[in-house]
Amino acid sequence: MRPFFEIAEPECRLYNADVLAADMVAPESVDLIVTSPPYNVEVVYGTHKDNLSYAEYLEFCALWLQRCYLWLKPDGRFCLNIPLDKNRGGQQSVGADLTTLAKQIGFQYHSTIVWNEGNISRRTAWGSWLSASAPYVIAPVELIVVLYKHEWKKSSGTRQSDITQEEFIEWTNGLWTFNGESKKRVGHPAPFPLELPKRCIKLFSYVGDLVLDPFAGSGTTLLAAVMHNRRSIGIEIEPTYCELARERILEYLRTRQYALQIYEEREPYGELVSTTTENYRTAGEGVFPESSE
Repeated sequence: MRPFFEIAEPECRLYNADVLAADMVAPESVDLIVTSPPYNVEVVYGTHKDNLSYAEYLEFCALWLQRCYLWLKPDGRFCLNIPLDKNRGGQQSVGADLTTLAKQIGFQYHSTIVWNEGNISRRTAWGSWLSASAPYVIAPVELIVVLYKHEWKKSSGTRQSDITQEEFIEWTNGLWTFNGESKKRVGHPAPFPLELPKRCIKLFSYVGDLVLDPFAGSGTTLLAAVMHNRRSIGIEIEPTYCELARERILEYLRTRQYALQIYEEREPYGELVSTTTENYRTAGEGVFPESSE
């Protein structure tokens, strides 16, 4: 299958394809997978809407997790960004259930990073207000579950790390605090911030490793891989988002910088959400901001 988009240096290929039918990734070729799958909270992704029953959702996850397991090297790692839980359509322990499912497929569990998005002000669902009748308890965090295939100690690759001492000390603390991404700014309904794959890539892979995102969305994982001299493959079912990813990567290659601008964005119900500025010159996706509601 021909890529939708590709560059040669560092190698980056994006395919407009369904992860369940994709055949462009060789078995045991991937060093690191960084992805955030659909959360099944009725977000519309172009022509696709994630509104399966919970049982159907877990069946879908089992299928794509099996493919990821096949694609990983024996010492490959997997950073899976998923919600802790959800109550849209019924309370479900999504993080625990998907972690258990991955272990049943064959993945080994290493650790869980708690990502503090700090977006508690965006809450609009309280359940029974000021009453013990039926309150909702909602944590403003998501998980990055760190898994591996057979061996945790990495024996393949260039053995060239690019992480600084300060980054290593900070990022090996399993509580990460940084803002989410604006879906309006990026143009995708559920982008995660560049900081998330940047940290995963620098902490868990070597320079020159192959990074895969089977739900590439607006291309943030690919963007982070390009910024940090990793080879990368993305799979995305929606051609509109493939084009968005292409534009973002080409813009970075043109300017060699990527800025997150300060802005105030008024969300429904009137809450203001502020985002800080960070400039990445050598450093990609998305938040599901309503995933815990």
